[in-house]
Amino acid sequence: MLPRINFEGKKVTGKLIKAVYLGEDENSKTLQNLIDYHSRKIEKTLAPGTIKNFKITEGYLFNFLNKERKTSDIYLRELDYKFLCDFENYLISYYPKDHPKAMSHNTAMKHIQRLRKMVTLAYNMEWIDKDPFRRWKNTFEKREREFLSANELSNLETYEFPIERLERVRDLFVFSCYTGISYVDVMKLTLNNISTGIDGNNWIFTKRQKTKTPIKVPLLEPALELIRKYGNHPMTMITGTLLPVITNEKLNLYLKEVAILCGIKKNLTFHMARHTFATTVTLSNGVPIETGLSSWVIQKLRPLKSTQGSGK
Repeated sequence: MLPRINFEGKKVTGKLIKAVYLGEDENSKTLQNLIDYHSRKIEKTLAPGTIKNFKITEGYLFNFLNKERKTSDIYLRELDYKFLCDFENYLISYYPKDHPKAMSHNTAMKHIQRLRKMVTLAYNMEWIDKDPFRRWKNTFEKREREFLSANELSNLETYEFPIERLERVRDLFVFSCYTGISYVDVMKLTLNNISTGIDGNNWIFTKRQKTKTPIKVPLLEPALELIRKYGNHPMTMITGTLLPVITNEKLNLYLKEVAILCGIKKNLTFHMARHTFATTVTLSNGVPIETGLSSWVIQKLRPLKSTQGSGK
């Protein structure tokens, strides 16, 4: 005997009856169905790093289902406010492998934020009748963004590393300190990205992979020196890039060694280079970053390099 079916004003056809009976209609979509659809949707529209982050969130979701709900999948209609609260509690008490402490609050919120984007997609496609996030508020803890001081940057630039790989990692970090360019964008820079600006100086012209927004940055002398240094390096000759290519994971891992050798007590990450550019290299010299760094800025910052190198 067929179960009672609510067709909700839809035109009843044999195909519809079969889909409802077999659980293949939109009201029977599961979390796995949503993740599969979302993965296909973002496959060619988002940056590889963003896609990777979604994969990590999906992994936590299914780990949560297996451990806390004793199941491998759930219907989307089962997503509710309690599910979100339970998932949050699971995340903030989770100890990632090889980490000394549990996941931070802000990291947990990032995972829930990604889940929200997927659920919003399901809601807009009418796969669910109610948005479980309608009363949910993501709360992020404010943190001071760390950057290197002029002295720390000088010590980093002048330190003699006994291992070549650490020297290369240092150089990549310093290049970002003087350009403000992110890891993923530094890795794909080639000679084609260097042109002469209207001020007659060399500039880097590219686009941010993450946002597709244009990047126009003057090549300050310290960054230009590094490009010259690696111009004929075997690694750059193979890749055709301005600087040696290294994975983000290894880069940030080796930066820990770099920090120890240079006596830097801060948690040195490649992203800190962008904050150093915005603060120590520009704002600390009275230059608003939104000005685009005119030729006057280049002339203003060159003495900074020579002063740091002299230890004054």
